[in-house]
Parts: sequence; structure tokens; C-alpha cells
Amino acid sequence: MRFFSGPRLLIIDELGYLPLPEDGVSALFQVINQRYLKSSTILTTNVGIADWAGAFGDATVAAMLDRLLHRAAVVGIDGPSYRLRGHQHQADVLRKGVNARVS
Repeated sequence: MRFFSGPRLLIIDELGYLPLPEDGVSALFQVINQRYLKSSTILTTNVGIADWAGAFGDATVAAMLDRLLHRAAVVGIDGPSYRLRGHQHQADVLRKGVNARVS
């Protein structure tokens, strides 16, 4: 627990991408609780806050959200995926090439 409590900034990326077992949710709560009001934590997730109870289980979600949101800035990002934009561009180029040959 000291390992995760120690840094001044902890970044947890892709929270909710894979399901957490019950003991994993409990451990995450302990990390959040240890860091509460002492150091900064950044979470990235594609799971909306309203859906956390389903993703992480009801028992610990309320307490975890209470600590996370108390002094938080929530930034919602909506739009196309940054990671897929290169693939989308390549697909558009191929599509234009095929359409040019057909015409």
C-alpha cells in the first residue's frame, strides 16, 4: 500500500477497461482512501460515473466516489478516438481510391 500512497501524483489509466474482482475494488478503495486529501490522483476511464456501481460493485462505490469527487475536477471528453484517427484517415484514402477506380 505504501508504494501507491507514496507518489505525489498517481495516474490510473483505463479504469474499468477490464473488470475488477471484488478484492481488486477493495484494494482500489484502500489506495484512494490512503491518498485522500494528501496527494493527487488522476483517473482515466470510459465508464461514466453513473455506471460505476455496475462496473465496480455497489458497496464501495459510494465511499470511493465521495473521496474522489470531494475536491475533483471532472473533465468529460467526447468525440472520435485519438488512437483511431490514423486508421480512419487511411480508410478514407482507400475509400477514395476505390471510388475513383469505379467511376
